[in-house]
Amino acid sequence: MTRQDNPGQRTVVVGVGNEFRRDDGAGPEVIARLRALQPGDASLSGVTLALSDGEPGRMIDLWEGARLAVVIDAVQDTTMPPGHRYQLAVDAVSGVADGAASSHSVGLGDTVELARVLGRLPARLTVLAVVGRDFGFGTDLTPEVAAAVGELVGQVREIVR
Repeated sequence: MTRQDNPGQRTVVVGVGNEFRRDDGAGPEVIARLRALQPGDASLSGVTLALSDGEPGRMIDLWEGARLAVVIDAVQDTTMPPGHRYQLAVDAVSGVADGAASSHSVGLGDTVELARVLGRLPARLTVLAVVGRDFGFGTDLTPEVAAAVGELVGQVREIVR
């Protein structure tokens, strides 16, 4: 039985964002690179790679019942330079529930708290965030975020091993 056949063993990686909003496309770009690697990479075998616009209900549906969920998102943070990366465990995410760290109208912390109340959290949740600089219209990532994407891909591969 593979991880896909048994939801309790399922691993899902979710790239959050909009590829048409510059640095907000970091999550989708990580997923695109992981999809390109997946056929020949044993660490990604059986891993579900998904995209999300950050809407809480759809996000919760993607990770519900998973053994492990990894969420990749670009964040707005004026205290750190663009390209700075964070790795947060689910308990740490709940501490940023006001949405200040997210580039979306409903923060990831709020989504985590909603999933917790509904009993729909994955067994383990890790968030990989990268500080973005430009969330305006366009398809190119800023150089700092583009450089961080390769490192995020490596982090995901390590986490799902």
